[in-house]
Amino acid sequence: MKLIIGLGNPGKKYEHTRHNAGFMALDHLHYSFRKDGINAWELSSKFNAYIAGLTINGEKILLAKPVTYMNRSGESVSLLTHFYKIPSSEIIVVHDDKDILLGEIKIQHDRGHAGHNGVRSIIELLGTQAFTRIRLGIADPKKMHDVGDFVLKKFGLFEKKKLHIMLTEAVEHIRTLLP
Repeated sequence: MKLIIGLGNPGKKYEHTRHNAGFMALDHLHYSFRKDGINAWELSSKFNAYIAGLTINGEKILLAKPVTYMNRSGESVSLLTHFYKIPSSEIIVVHDDKDILLGEIKIQHDRGHAGHNGVRSIIELLGTQAFTRIRLGIADPKKMHDVGDFVLKKFGLFEKKKLHIMLTEAVEHIRTLLP
């Protein structure tokens, strides 16, 4: 079983903000699976996440968007991995990264959190960093005066095209990691 986690913050206030790039990528991934029989997003109070799943080539794929807020993402991930007995090697975490230029993607395995609080929470609660990360660049050095404020802002009109291309590429990368 593969677990694909998109990181973000729940609620209308945070919808379409830079910090929710992980949620956006999972929504694109979910849409790409519509012909493969993925079920609709369902809010699970048991896992504190929106979840959806499907089977590809005999392997179950579970998508999750934690609703615990970014800094507590590990709570949901921990609940899911323990319940389904998913080894960390089968986890893919998709998240925004302020250290990478908007539109760029980096894929890494078994790396530290690099200052990302959502990833830090996951590492702390799983007790390992041995999972795959899809890092989605959101940086714009001209606009990053206050990082906390920057990540909670929505993408500008001209940035949305780069964002859409990046999300499409992220889906392609994720699909290459699946059976």
